[in-house]
Amino acid sequence: MMSFSASTTALPGKLAVTALLSILLISSCSDPASVGLELAPGNNQIGVFYKEFELEAQMVLLDSLNTTNSSVLLAGHETDDFFGTTEAIGYSRMFMNLNVTRPRNDAILDSAFFHLDIVSVNGSDLDEPKTYSVHQLAEPILDTIYYNSDHLEYFENPISEGEIVFDDVKDTTVMFPLESTFSDEMFVKIRSTREFQSLFEFRDFFPGFAVKARAGDNTTVGIAPGENTKMTFYYHYQGDTTSTSYSINTLSARRFYGINSDRSGTPTEIITEYDKSYDVGPTVGLKSGLAMTIRLDTSPIGTFLDSLSGVTFNQANLQIGPIQDQKEGNNPISGMWMILIDRNNVPIRSTINGSPLYVQRDGQPQVIPDANGDNVPSNSRAAGSLAEIRYGVEEKDYSTGVTSHVNSIFRGQLQRQDWRLLAFEFTQSLQQFKVDKNTVKVQVIYSKSR
Repeated sequence: MMSFSASTTALPGKLAVTALLSILLISSCSDPASVGLELAPGNNQIGVFYKEFELEAQMVLLDSLNTTNSSVLLAGHETDDFFGTTEAIGYSRMFMNLNVTRPRNDAILDSAFFHLDIVSVNGSDLDEPKTYSVHQLAEPILDTIYYNSDHLEYFENPISEGEIVFDDVKDTTVMFPLESTFSDEMFVKIRSTREFQSLFEFRDFFPGFAVKARAGDNTTVGIAPGENTKMTFYYHYQGDTTSTSYSINTLSARRFYGINSDRSGTPTEIITEYDKSYDVGPTVGLKSGLAMTIRLDTSPIGTFLDSLSGVTFNQANLQIGPIQDQKEGNNPISGMWMILIDRNNVPIRSTINGSPLYVQRDGQPQVIPDANGDNVPSNSRAAGSLAEIRYGVEEKDYSTGVTSHVNSIFRGQLQRQDWRLLAFEFTQSLQQFKVDKNTVKVQVIYSKSR
């Protein structure tokens, strides 16, 4: 007959199913954190054990988030009691196709608009109007690498501005009227065969634009560059009532976004140096775009493994959360990867190709042979090869399996390293989450013979 000790530690939901299957096959142990069954008098006992421990979590502000030619232009303004005020401004050149027939000199301008192809929305009170403005750059975008800490000068008065109420709409193309003086001057040059004979001449006149959100709107949009983010001029000819259009778009245009951050009066205001770890108190968090993230000290894993011998790991999970509540319309990031880092927050790099090393997914090879046949940490970045810390909507937490990784450390195949979290949307949004530091845990089920 099976019997269970009343002092047995209850298993969390994410491990309970696996543990329950194991319970049917294992014997009871004296350890109060064990669950088991005596197989037969005098037989060797096989025990299954559960261990849970916290990982020390600190905050790090990264110095080198490359936003050059990012998949979206971010335009947002958000205020939070933990991260402070964060503003994202998108900067982009525009593309004028000189092979497309331009309006003749006698063309009459009817109207002109700036279109923004919005593909993502994240923010608060989306049933209220949000305002976005487009400004002409006062300096050119260079053929260089831009980071989220970079900015360009632009003229204060917008060339286009408008309001939109998103409600449940998260992707839409909005159309704001161009300022009349600007549109008139631009149209004169467009229809003149002596102007804009090259793309360089066009960009000398119009270096590009900056797009930004109104302060206090607490909403950020992602704008897709391409044919639908553009300026469009509608015109006709004398005696012809048919309106024709001519567009200048952002197809293949160089772009980036920059971040302004004011963390005064918040727990994160002490974070003043890049790539340095900070203890900010009982709460930690991650905010994409700002490139503020979490460092996890994995030394408790090492201490735990050093205390073991002759064990088999049934399951090991990293769990973060539940996260703190967020306002409706503000979505937490969907998931994260784990980069291996040293004590100075510098990524550990592969000896094969120099790329940063990530924790590999359970069931994937954790080590691979190098050119000399020696086993080294796997540097695979193929789809499905990395451990993904996914967000669970119902549980409101993040979790992933690290069984293979922990087992490789225990077997001496991998050297234990600390982890830095990298959000899936790190360069694509200002999405964030906050969590109580004491909810960042590793949960392990292991068995041993004795």
